[in-house]
Amino acid sequence: MAEQKNDEFIEPSPEEIVLFTKEHVSQMEQSDGDDVWLLAGMDHVLVHTVGRKSGRMHKVALPFWADENGHRVVVGSFAGAAKHPSWFVNLSDRRANPQLLVRVQHATYWSVPEILEGDEYTKTWSALTADRAYYANYQTRTDRQIPLIRLPETSVIASRG
Repeated sequence: MAEQKNDEFIEPSPEEIVLFTKEHVSQMEQSDGDDVWLLAGMDHVLVHTVGRKSGRMHKVALPFWADENGHRVVVGSFAGAAKHPSWFVNLSDRRANPQLLVRVQHATYWSVPEILEGDEYTKTWSALTADRAYYANYQTRTDRQIPLIRLPETSVIASRG
């Protein structure tokens, strides 16, 4: 697997993450440019979830890391906050989200998300934190296990560029 270490960045607070994400989503919907899809040395995805209570569509911009098989993995760290990010709580409800619409820089696809557990979690966490040590730091800040979610391409809807 290619090295996926990212550039240093100023760590945002959970509140700043929410505000930054809204702006980033807007930019991602308007452009396929590297300046939008590659931030702080990290490639990003635009994930669509359905609210488990509201039934409304939500969009979130997330950095991803590619596992040893090239599958995109997103991390529900929320910078080590005490609670899971809302997008993860919604994604975890399989009735509301049996599959997800995922946009990457030059394509859009359906994915049946896989929440990693057990040995698979441990192996992926170890490789991820070797590249992005700040995730291990986030884990020290919270009692919850930071979730790892694999987003395999179930079916490609559109390819661009």
